[in-house]
Amino acid sequence: MLRAAGVGIGDEVVVPAFGNVEIAEAVTAIGAMPVFADIDPVTYGLSPAAVADALTARSAAVVAVHRFGRPADLARLRTVGERHGLFVLEHHEGCAPQHDIAKRRERAAWLDARLRGVATPDGAAGHTYEQYVVRVPGNGRPDRDAFARAVRARGVECSVPVRTPVHRLPGFRRCVSLPETERAADETLALPVHAALTKRDMQRMASACNALGGLLQPAS
Repeated sequence: MLRAAGVGIGDEVVVPAFGNVEIAEAVTAIGAMPVFADIDPVTYGLSPAAVADALTARSAAVVAVHRFGRPADLARLRTVGERHGLFVLEHHEGCAPQHDIAKRRERAAWLDARLRGVATPDGAAGHTYEQYVVRVPGNGRPDRDAFARAVRARGVECSVPVRTPVHRLPGFRRCVSLPETERAADETLALPVHAALTKRDMQRMASACNALGGLLQPAS
């Protein structure tokens, strides 16, 4: 997609650091330079304001990644692109089977109504819940990693979606301020919402999370 848009050697491409390294690798593979911009804490996609701040005379394109099945703010990103003459390319990190999406949404709505002590995801229109990602604040006890271990000990599967942002990986290290990216990497936890989950599985998940949730309130 980048090559087809005419992006190449000497160009800069604005990409998120919150996510997989493949996007940055694709940029370097065509001789361009990945430039990392911060994310929006709600969508987990690139922040349009942060993208605008990251632009230089060499900027040629922006890669908008739709993270966890939650659409990025594509309209505002395209506005930034039009204002500065940039290509805005889309990338979906995954795609749940179409017949599975309705069940994922049902399970997400069930959890939204029952989970306490964690911040549930924004249920924007179009969210397919490729992953159901909650926030476990680090200003309480336990933190995200301790919370994940405790939930797993109660028989609930979970995973850390992004443990290390790309701008902290070897080969892509940058001295750049990405506070929302860093915070999301420290706080996010993916809980299952796939169609194979039973009602008992869902109840066990809510009970396990809520049993720990009271420990996660901010200190007064």
